Amino acid sequence: MNIIISNSSNKPIYEQISTQIKEKILAGVLKEGDTLPSMRFLAKELRISVITTKRAYEELERDGFIFTMTGRGSFVSQKNTDLIKEEYLRKIEAHMRESLALSAMCDLTIEDLKQMLELLNETTREED
Repeated sequence: MNIIISNSSNKPIYEQISTQIKEKILAGVLKEGDTLPSMRFLAKELRISVITTKRAYEELERDGFIFTMTGRGSFVSQKNTDLIKEEYLRKIEAHMRESLALSAMCDLTIEDLKQMLELLNETTREED
């Protein structure tokens, strides 16, 4: 599994792992029933502690993205539409907060942002 860890990130390593696995599940790269690498294998591959990978897997399981069967491994859970929608909404909110902060720096109004969004929406539809 291709996971990239950044030591310069302000996010803990376990969070970087769980975020990247979530993104792969949401994008359909990892599908329902797919087997994840064992915690030990992933730890060895990333040159990190097994405790770190265990924490990442525990977070993914808590959030409903994976399930673990003792002695068999960890697998991608059945997609929960509400869970996926909530995850996308969180991402959209984060981007919107960033856009609001940037727009404040250059004195853009909400109306300016609405017009930009409408224009982007039109050009995106034209491209499709």
